[in-house]
Amino acid sequence: MAKFIINGGKQISGSITPSGNKNEALPALMACLLTDQDITLTNVPRIADVLTVCTILENLGVAVSWQNESSVVLNAKNLHSYQPDPDLCIQVRASILLLGPLLSRLGRVELAPPGGDVIGARRLDTHFEGITALGGSLQFGMPIKAKIEQIKGTEIYLDEPSVTATENIVLLAVRCQGRTVIHNAASEPHVNGLCRLLNNMGAKISGIGSNLLTIDGVKDLHGTTYEIGPDFMEIGSFLCLGAIGGGKVTINKVRVHDLRFILKMLNRIGIHPEIGENSLSIDGRKPMRITSDLSGRIGSIYSGPWPAFPTDLMSVAIVAATQATGTIVFHEKMFEGRMFFTDKLMAMGANIVLCDPHRVVVTGPSQLTGTRLSSPDVRAGMALLMAAAVAHGTSEIHNIYQINRGYYQIEEKLRALGVDISLRE
Repeated sequence: MAKFIINGGKQISGSITPSGNKNEALPALMACLLTDQDITLTNVPRIADVLTVCTILENLGVAVSWQNESSVVLNAKNLHSYQPDPDLCIQVRASILLLGPLLSRLGRVELAPPGGDVIGARRLDTHFEGITALGGSLQFGMPIKAKIEQIKGTEIYLDEPSVTATENIVLLAVRCQGRTVIHNAASEPHVNGLCRLLNNMGAKISGIGSNLLTIDGVKDLHGTTYEIGPDFMEIGSFLCLGAIGGGKVTINKVRVHDLRFILKMLNRIGIHPEIGENSLSIDGRKPMRITSDLSGRIGSIYSGPWPAFPTDLMSVAIVAATQATGTIVFHEKMFEGRMFFTDKLMAMGANIVLCDPHRVVVTGPSQLTGTRLSSPDVRAGMALLMAAAVAHGTSEIHNIYQINRGYYQIEEKLRALGVDISLRE
């Protein structure tokens, strides 16, 4: 099995341009099912999850043509199946997003429960409630079976601002009869991106960027060209890496307005980047100091639905905190399995206390030492790469498929910043 070999302790410096947002690209690919015309997507990260979804779509009858490394044209004119390949669906969490567009286009779906990272329970209840409210009938099982005869607009109150549930409901509601209003909708940048793409295709969605989406149904959607936005998870990862790397790192082509709360939270562990119009620069030669609460008590960073700190950045922020002076609590409120990777950091010498499945206490700075590691999920895998890059000695990271699912050409990007990394079979 392939593995990364990292000789740590090298100065990390240079400039980097983030890839397109994986979590925006995946639902954008699904949106092609809503029209028989060409959808051209640019700035698409050609990672494992994207390629898996493209194969699923091809098996359904979609023509998929890569124009270059990051531009793909999709045409679902010959869509012929409502039964996506179950072996492929269980490999990627985003396969759940086939529910909405296939119901809209064919009125029927048989879908294997989705796969993806094992970081805790991920409910499907909100998907079912929203689709049922629009007129669908669903039966949970192996496979999930769903039917709809007529999509009727309605008011939907989500019991949680689920990203994929919001996207599934939007993908179904854009071709409904009448108006749909989604209360407590997710408002992450990738949800907004999907809504903008659909509007480019002829949908009528208002309230984009808020927790209240209004969708006036249209009969048909048409083709368009759309650019996927930069991956703010990748930006946050390289920002944390640059802060502990001993050099200066510049991240180009960022959307600063998408990062304000992320930057606010990272300030608490001493990450203070220079903010340009479309860039961030971080000087890793400057010491990092953790900020306490005003009362002097130990501070905290907690995850939550947007605009709160994203759960997917918890892992890399924890690694950064191991190199800062002070103590801080990380509270993962969304997934009960996110924090378990910290035992690997402890094995490298990090001073971390795992309080329970949702909370860890980090005290730094700690000198990390290279060791043999295995990536449990996408974001933890990136965090382990960071830790290995600043550790003394050599580290081996196995199960790197998990990392490649979410980060495009990560080996090349790290090497360009000065990380001594190689791929071994």
